[in-house]
Amino acid sequence: MGALIEDTESGLFSEAFILALLPTRVATARRSLRQLGLVLVEVIPPDGGSVDLGTVGELVQLTLRDSDVAARLDDGRLAMLLEFTPVEGCVVVAERLARKLAERIPGASCWAGVACYPAHAIDDTELLDAAGAALAGARQADRGTVAVAPVAD
Repeated sequence: MGALIEDTESGLFSEAFILALLPTRVATARRSLRQLGLVLVEVIPPDGGSVDLGTVGELVQLTLRDSDVAARLDDGRLAMLLEFTPVEGCVVVAERLARKLAERIPGASCWAGVACYPAHAIDDTELLDAAGAALAGARQADRGTVAVAPVAD
């Protein structure tokens, strides 16, 4: 992968790549009448420590299917784009990643925010905003919390 599409520290895609991909994935979900999940994750390092981003990237990749895409955003959060995945499936993926983090990096945990097209948003910007709001809600709770965006009107 090139520098523009890869986050070299984690081995995941870059924010620029996933932001370019998101509108096309939402359009595909709309045309095919399928769901599309977006999970934003904030990894919490062990107290007083840090996490190896290469290990985090590896755990993310082990958690996802081949058709899913993961990126490390510029602010350090992770974004996982899950094709044909309803809310419940996104929550399962987020919880699976949390377990893998806890097993492999003692003391590490995460918060996650879940949003899905079309339940929570009808375009890429709304989907990103809904997942971000859900993550902000998760941050208000205990470590390891997975929060789901409210259903859109």
